[in-house]
Amino acid sequence: MEYLSIRQVAEKWGLSPRIINVLCSEGRIEGATKIGSYWAVPADSEKPDDARIKSGKYMKKQHSEETRDEVY
Repeated sequence: MEYLSIRQVAEKWGLSPRIINVLCSEGRIEGATKIGSYWAVPADSEKPDDARIKSGKYMKKQHSEETRDEVY
């Protein structure tokens, strides 16, 4: 199996090396293994989905609005 470095994966997916490092640390890239202080990512691995909130609303704000409606 062929492995790529964090920089190579970052160029391939159009992301920063820091984001790739975080994704590896969180276990979101399947098959990524740590060799010493470096991450090795399988060449055939797929880019994980973006898990950020896209609506622009914060979860805490949504929760407080729901509870406010229930009180009144």
